[in-house]
Amino acid sequence: MEVKDLVGARKKAEAAVVGMVDGPLKVSAFETILRSLLDEGREKDRPAQAIPQAEPAIPRMMGRGDAPPTGTSSRIMSMVHDNFFAVQRSLAEIQAGLAERGWHYDQNFLSTPLARLVRRKLLRRTQAIDGPKKLWKYSIY
Repeated sequence: MEVKDLVGARKKAEAAVVGMVDGPLKVSAFETILRSLLDEGREKDRPAQAIPQAEPAIPRMMGRGDAPPTGTSSRIMSMVHDNFFAVQRSLAEIQAGLAERGWHYDQNFLSTPLARLVRRKLLRRTQAIDGPKKLWKYSIY
């Protein structure tokens, strides 16, 4: 990045915070904006790389490299890749599937990651009736 680009980024950041009251909030906002502008400049300087075509439609979410998944969502996604969700599964079945793999969770800690995966359209949720109870079932179809 050239000096004129740095000066231009600084001026843009200063212009963005000119109306703010002096203080730590203004300094923090200036630093954040400047960092963002500098990151944009670095992206422009990098040569374009070919984007590899993803084979599966479902993202891997397997953590770092070949390490085993560490977060709840990553662990659930590893079950997706093992075709665990080829059939509809209840929360209790998901809990048992995780426990079989050595990951023990209380059902209360599974509902939020599952809801996030549903919102990201990585899982599908349907309401099923099991006797007198209504419960949610999760699948990939």
